Amino acid sequence: MDFLADNQLAALVGLGGGIALGLASAIGRFCTLGAIEDTLYGDDKKRLRMWGLAIAVAITGVFVLNALGQVEYATSRFFIFKFRLAAAVLGGLMFGWGMALAGNCGFGALARMAGGDLRSFVVATVMAISAYMMIGGPTAALREILFPTVLVDPAAPAQGIADLIGDSIGIAPIVPALAIAALIGLWAFWDKGFRSSRTHVFWSVVVGLAIVSGWWGTTWIAGNGFGGAEIESHSFSAPLGETLVYIMTWTGASMNFGTGSVAGVVLGSFVGTQIKGRFRWEACDDARELGRSVLGGFLMGTGGVLAIGCSIGQGLTAFSALSYSAPIVLGSIYIGAMLGLKYLIHGFQKV
Repeated sequence: MDFLADNQLAALVGLGGGIALGLASAIGRFCTLGAIEDTLYGDDKKRLRMWGLAIAVAITGVFVLNALGQVEYATSRFFIFKFRLAAAVLGGLMFGWGMALAGNCGFGALARMAGGDLRSFVVATVMAISAYMMIGGPTAALREILFPTVLVDPAAPAQGIADLIGDSIGIAPIVPALAIAALIGLWAFWDKGFRSSRTHVFWSVVVGLAIVSGWWGTTWIAGNGFGGAEIESHSFSAPLGETLVYIMTWTGASMNFGTGSVAGVVLGSFVGTQIKGRFRWEACDDARELGRSVLGGFLMGTGGVLAIGCSIGQGLTAFSALSYSAPIVLGSIYIGAMLGLKYLIHGFQKV
């Protein structure tokens, strides 16, 4: 594919995985906030178990390919920046609370926007702006003061759970990684209702493989191209901002994996809603709902950059490489969303 530049190839890889994720959302109902709501208020953990199986598939794929020399996760952003516990917790809590206020995460907003939900368009746009503000705008200065970015010494051990366990007992990282994946997968399949649902199982596997495809594709481009492409997989905080800038400037910015991923989710979700017959125009009921959407989008964009990833970026992509930050951020997002939902239902007195 010499006729395509590295960034264009990366965008195609992101587009393919994004389409799969969009279809999983629209047809398989794979959703971060939906999984939390079902667990807390519906006594139904099927969609939470979808997350578990998707993570197990992603971990297995990433570490098997890493052992074969086909994926190099240790040079990704989750490993080259020093892990900051306070930033991970605060960013995750902000993201989770914002997700509850907005009614969706960045990934979910893109998926619902493709189904005609104009509230989600507002959420995605505000999230994109606030994410870029946190990367290089006015809130970025505060971020660097409170949580300065520090690069990890290349000679230091990788900031990964499997790497830590492997180094400690003298085994390859793939061994503890597969053990962790097996435990998570076992938990997912422990419920008879989940394991008997072909829809839940199938789309969980699709999501996990979409994450693996991003790691594999960008690793291949980085190893065979000439542009020093970033090794990454799907995330929807900074990529929303990158996509907005690309749409607005076109000739002043370049497409990349993130812009392809965002476009893929929108396309896949649009196709999925058409297949299921769920497309319909929706908007905010009143000014209060619009205000919650704007505030939620702002908190998610800001928190997602602070935590170096959103519910997908940390909860699936970083988790698939077993980064130190992944379980911390994902747990914080869960707690933030739980508190945010309780606030919306009961007010501050029961939060």
